[in-house]
Amino acid sequence: MPVDKIVLKGLTKVFSTGYGPVTALSSVDLTVREGEFFVLLGPSGCGKTTLIRIMAGLEHQTSGEFTIARTDGAKPQTAMVFQEDSVFPWMTVQDNIGYGLSIQGVPRPAIARTVTMYLEKVGLTRFARAYPFQLSGGMKKRVGVARAFAADPEVLLMDEPFGELDEQTRVLLQAELVKIWDENRKTVVFITHSIDEAIVLADRILVMTAAPGRVKAVVEVPFPRPRQAYEMRADPAYGRLIHQLWGLLREEVLKAKGEEVAVHVPLI
Repeated sequence: MPVDKIVLKGLTKVFSTGYGPVTALSSVDLTVREGEFFVLLGPSGCGKTTLIRIMAGLEHQTSGEFTIARTDGAKPQTAMVFQEDSVFPWMTVQDNIGYGLSIQGVPRPAIARTVTMYLEKVGLTRFARAYPFQLSGGMKKRVGVARAFAADPEVLLMDEPFGELDEQTRVLLQAELVKIWDENRKTVVFITHSIDEAIVLADRILVMTAAPGRVKAVVEVPFPRPRQAYEMRADPAYGRLIHQLWGLLREEVLKAKGEEVAVHVPLI
């Protein structure tokens, strides 16, 4: 029976601004299972990033409960891959990948073995001594993913890491990510705006409402792994799932756009 890894109960986040309090998340109840690839899908500004930052310990909820069930106190609780490039420009690729292990005090020989393994997994072995300025955008994302997995956290958090990449590179990185994840089944929480990407990656998809963010629906993805969107498009079940998810999202996207207009267009 699946074990609950992440549990949120009535989680609410209110930010104080010069215009008054702004509620980003409202009474979020959520459970993520051990070893699950869980995807957050919702309109811009719905609180997805705020939610994942609370999971990472970078923000604190205003009210409600949030717990991660620890199974190994020696491991980091979480590691995060950001939307923006977060590799250290002054470090080589191999030093970037090994950074999390070095701050944990892992012996150098063990770091070297782990770094070598992940360099191979993400196809960057011959770029081990290169610096980030010498890499393409997709290669930098590979470094970020490898660094996060190499640190061996209990939970891996990913905030739209492939959002700025071209479609071809994104498809390749999705496949690489799932292949690495499938080897250890680490718990992953992943943010995306793409319905296709959500279906390719997720065990379950959480659809969020427009701000303030709430849980609108949690949808199981029924397709076996590995998955490729361009192969699944011929399956009528894929079309039905796309239709279901867009049906859930469309109303929230329109609400979010309406709120943007209300905020930015003065009434005459």
